Amino acid sequence: MTATAGGPSLPQERRVVTAIPGPKSQELQARRTAAVAGGVGSVLPVFAKRAGGGVLEDVDGNSLIDFGSGIAVTSVGNSAEAVVRRASAQLADFTHTCFMVAPYEGYVEVCEQLAELTPGDHAKKSALFNSGAEAVENAVKIARAHTRRQAVVVFDHGYHGRTNLTMALTSKNMPYKHSFGPFAPEVYRVPVAYPYRWLTGPENCAEEAAAQAIDMINKQIGAENVAAIVIEPVLGEGGFIEPAKGFLPAIVKFANDNGIVFVADEIQSGFCRTGQWFACEDEGIVPDLITTAKGIAGGLPLAAVTGRAEIMDAAHSGGLGGTYGGNPVACAAALGAIETMRELDLNGKAQRIEQIMKPRLTAMQEKFDIIGDVRGRGAMIAIELVKSGSKDPNPEATAALAKACHAEGLLVLTTGTYGNVLRFLPPLVIGEDLLNEGLEIIENAFAGL
Repeated sequence: MTATAGGPSLPQERRVVTAIPGPKSQELQARRTAAVAGGVGSVLPVFAKRAGGGVLEDVDGNSLIDFGSGIAVTSVGNSAEAVVRRASAQLADFTHTCFMVAPYEGYVEVCEQLAELTPGDHAKKSALFNSGAEAVENAVKIARAHTRRQAVVVFDHGYHGRTNLTMALTSKNMPYKHSFGPFAPEVYRVPVAYPYRWLTGPENCAEEAAAQAIDMINKQIGAENVAAIVIEPVLGEGGFIEPAKGFLPAIVKFANDNGIVFVADEIQSGFCRTGQWFACEDEGIVPDLITTAKGIAGGLPLAAVTGRAEIMDAAHSGGLGGTYGGNPVACAAALGAIETMRELDLNGKAQRIEQIMKPRLTAMQEKFDIIGDVRGRGAMIAIELVKSGSKDPNPEATAALAKACHAEGLLVLTTGTYGNVLRFLPPLVIGEDLLNEGLEIIENAFAGL
């Protein structure tokens, strides 16, 4: 029986009753083609009607297992009770005043929560924005104001957004940068410790990659000219790359020794996604600034820059902000999402997801030689696909696998600089039965290649 509402009450089952996409989705797709700009893509042309827990129901009545979470956004599940309750109450009070015009408590409370949750016991402050790209761009602004320097260092395979500055920071050309230049200047890219593809082997990766990156910074830029080093502790769009252990601490030490602001971009990896509040905690890293978005507000648009108070206060009054930044409804939703994360121990849930997924995927790797690597932490897991007998990327197999999963009612996402990575980002509240059923679909898809 079809539920009348989404959220946690939605039946937690996979149900395929039409071809995917079904006829109603196809009708909507025709309307979309006529009305929506072609540059806005979609992973799967099914149109959502309801979602909650670990499933997404489309307009044709199909219920898909959700291994995407809207790209790591609905970690607490769609329409989570506390998110709906708090956001609904705020909607009834007021929807907007602009914090820069008439402030409100919710914005302050979100900043207080961020100060408590982010790594480090130093004094912290935050500024709220609408999207991850905005957060990264403002982190760069703040770092430049604090250091009075201009250069920004980023890393191979990194992704930081679609605005002009964040396109410059992003490594991958297609689809993020192609034909959109020229880009912002004073952005420099250096190697990252990518264990699976490091030429001298993963055992040498951290030390050699850090040495190369630091050498390039010193020789090509000059450490004294660098305002910020910006990196994702787990590189998201680059393929869920976990930098080899020791690499990030070496980069942080270099930044600290040279007065460079170290920025951890935790937009995709933050808020319990990796089994810790923030991925940088894995190696005890305390960033100067940390950017967050995606999972922060249970699906409502909100982002933040949080950092050392003296750095955050470097920007002049009026220099940070935006009409909608820290919208009161989004702030209420964030407080509801954080409440849910605490009450349901979603860090523990993410760790349990890893305990289920990684062994199953590793067993598949032993059966199917096109699985070159299984990696990730918590509920941020990926498999990199290669051509048999080599490490050559295999985007064709990746696309075919995703298509096969979609046809069976499992929503999965692809990623990676080479387009050859399947990434798994299930809601942290997903049931273990759905998780295992999704893994069965993945294994069957491999067998059918």
